Amino acid sequence: MNNESIRSIKGTQDILPEESMKWQSLEDQIRKISSYYGYKEIRTPAFENTKLFSRGVGEETDIVSKEMYSWTDQGGENLTLKPELTAPVARAYIQHNLGRIRPINKLYYIDALFRRERPQKGRYRQFHQFGVEAFGSEHPEIDAEVIALAISVFESLGLEGLKLSLNSIGSAECRENYRTALKDYLKPYFNDLTETSQKRFNDNPLRILDTKAANEIEILEDAPKISNYLTNDDQTHFDEVIEYLDILEIEYELMPKLVRGLDYYSRTTFEITSLDLGAQNAICGGGRYDGLTEILGGKPTPGIGFAAGMERILLAMKDDQFNKDEVKIYIVGLGDNTLTTVIKLAEDLREQNLSTEFDVLRRSLKAQLREANKMNVKYAIIIGDEELESNQLEVKNFSTGNQQKIELSKIVDHMNSLSF
Repeated sequence: MNNESIRSIKGTQDILPEESMKWQSLEDQIRKISSYYGYKEIRTPAFENTKLFSRGVGEETDIVSKEMYSWTDQGGENLTLKPELTAPVARAYIQHNLGRIRPINKLYYIDALFRRERPQKGRYRQFHQFGVEAFGSEHPEIDAEVIALAISVFESLGLEGLKLSLNSIGSAECRENYRTALKDYLKPYFNDLTETSQKRFNDNPLRILDTKAANEIEILEDAPKISNYLTNDDQTHFDEVIEYLDILEIEYELMPKLVRGLDYYSRTTFEITSLDLGAQNAICGGGRYDGLTEILGGKPTPGIGFAAGMERILLAMKDDQFNKDEVKIYIVGLGDNTLTTVIKLAEDLREQNLSTEFDVLRRSLKAQLREANKMNVKYAIIIGDEELESNQLEVKNFSTGNQQKIELSKIVDHMNSLSF
């Protein structure tokens, strides 16, 4: 029999209790801020029909062509662990007729996703995102609200050096004209493009604007700007987004080459970075996707949203920005005779919402006090045979070192009255 230990899969991680507290603190803040803006949580299945992503995200995207975990199940159905969340949320919106229930649907999610990417700091093959999707309004005020929500979450988490980059990639009509102009400009440089960009040249030339290759960045310096191809309606929409951001005093930088990597985006696109993350500093990306529901078989419905990588946010946060989940009281029980009292008292204190621990290894007084000190508890209650006989329990304040005797029948009320 092979007893070799089994380890976690490359690109995944175990979130241990100390780290888990940080995750809970982040998730609590996301839920709180989202509720202030009137967004409701939605949860979708871990896997979906593969067609959802090939249609909704785009066959030629890196996500669909290279990074998805897909398989055919025993019934012959093609399934995929979800690599992104906008398409699943849009699918749920269509399937459950949410647009018929209310004209505007403002949704948020916190979920795990799966992509077979090269693992690196803050990037895993199983990773987590939070984001929002707002369906039903084509007007620019919802664009400004979605951006404001993202900024509010990051500011509430204490993230510094936030930068909002903003662009409009217009509607389908102007993008088609721009595609032609961009291809005409790039044609003389075709042989100088990377293999990836050469593949994108015919299928989705706007994706070439995403390049990180130094020579391509130089080539694109004088490329036509999509802002020169916006229709009057597209330009008016973008001008109003900017006007509302100014009213909200949200600073931004216009980035004419900012395009989102997924095929379903239209008009407003944006990205938020944080100086706390160094070179790989993007924490959030989003934009408008007015044609997505139609691509997925639903009625034409305008939508806008964003997604933010939670591992990246946690890297940017400082330790003092997390709520500490501390045990407040440690009950020291000495001897077998005290066990029933210790167990009952611990439960009584917990019912008063006081976080309480007691020793289950039956250690000495010194060892238990050392453990309590290590856990940074505020108070220890000491119960031995002598305390049981006198009905007076010893309460030790770890901050001051003071000890006082409290009657057993009054101990719960006393502990409840203390400042923690």
